[in-house]
Amino acid sequence: MRLSSLFTSKTPVSSAILAIAVFTLSATAQDRTTEQGEAQITDPNQECIGYSYAPMAALAGKFPAVWQPATIVSNDTDAQAKYQSIQSQIPNIQPKGTQPASLGGDFSGFTPTYPSSDPDCWWTYDQCTTPKLAGLPPDLTAVPEPDTLGYGFDDGPNCSHNAFYDYLVEKNQKATMFYIGSNVMNWPLEAQRALADGHEICVHTWSHRYMTSLTNDEVFAEFYYSMSTHVMKAIKMIVGVTPTCWRPPNGDVDDRVRAIAHALGLRTIIWTYDSNDWREGTADITAADIDANYETLITRQQNGTFATEGVIMLTHELNNFTMSEAMKFYDQLKATFKYIVPMGVAANQTQPYVETGYSLPSFDQYINNTTTVSGGASPTAGSAGATGSGTTSSGSATGSSSKGAAQKASFDGLGMLAAGATFVGVALKLLA
Repeated sequence: MRLSSLFTSKTPVSSAILAIAVFTLSATAQDRTTEQGEAQITDPNQECIGYSYAPMAALAGKFPAVWQPATIVSNDTDAQAKYQSIQSQIPNIQPKGTQPASLGGDFSGFTPTYPSSDPDCWWTYDQCTTPKLAGLPPDLTAVPEPDTLGYGFDDGPNCSHNAFYDYLVEKNQKATMFYIGSNVMNWPLEAQRALADGHEICVHTWSHRYMTSLTNDEVFAEFYYSMSTHVMKAIKMIVGVTPTCWRPPNGDVDDRVRAIAHALGLRTIIWTYDSNDWREGTADITAADIDANYETLITRQQNGTFATEGVIMLTHELNNFTMSEAMKFYDQLKATFKYIVPMGVAANQTQPYVETGYSLPSFDQYINNTTTVSGGASPTAGSAGATGSGTTSSGSATGSSSKGAAQKASFDGLGMLAAGATFVGVALKLLA
């Protein structure tokens, strides 16, 4: 998914303020202090009204600015020490292109001089997934079990995801959620729901930039402030676990970025098949085009394409359209593929986090209906993660399937610019 999809503004701030005025009184009737309370909201517009979450106050000044390329916070001596400790593991590979154009994937001035042999195993250039630098594991691009779909969603947590997550609960389906650190900061209770529902959480970087365009310290910061266990950062601090997996935004990775990820304990996950669901509404791409992409995958499975090795499909928790597409086609996928499993389950990665209080089932356990082995109820921010049974918080699988509500509220209008602005006593986040 291209960076512009995260930041396209469709609704003036004045309209957002009017919407807030309409919904604030009803929002105050909801419990917006716990994951369980937040999960009960069924109106997607109400879900996407910013809220005040008290434990976030302790995080002030400890993170980079949301939705900006991450850099090491000046007074963060732990981050500085960690970065210095991995210096010897970072290869002498230069960033690709020139910022700021390269941050959004414009490498047009760089690729003409890049060697055709692709010495850096640069996915964006040659879709290379087997590192050329010694000591790095290959990217996970498919799942080893035949007739199996690796199921996961990028770009969450989305503020209006309750109807989608309720649907997954109804189907007893777990998935891998690739969370953006800035979204975790903006929507902490939504991030906690993934763990409470038993999904696997992986890192999708701090600001969703093209990673090969960043300097070494920026690459480090994009990972560190999303997941670090050395000192509690976004996913760790808010959800209570430290992921061991990541997916590069836009697939943009090379051996330099892989080396930094590997030094921080992250395995790289790409995909086999792209739904291109995020493209709906851009250029001339319609919902029918995305339907056709899903249908093509189903046809390939029916034709035996994945009879010896399974497939990872790239899909998104980006907005109500992409989540609705997932619900629309789930039953067809379930009827066509023998198994649908999270990435960690597909790879028999039963220890998904650094913390030992949470385990994923093995592939054999999962396909025999043990979809949760052990998990944690959503922790209070700042905790190290609680252990116990994997619980779910669900309401009815209802809610709008309109793309506009989620995209406008999650990425365009409510939640990205001024965290902590107060309106009628409720802290709001507005995007100009």
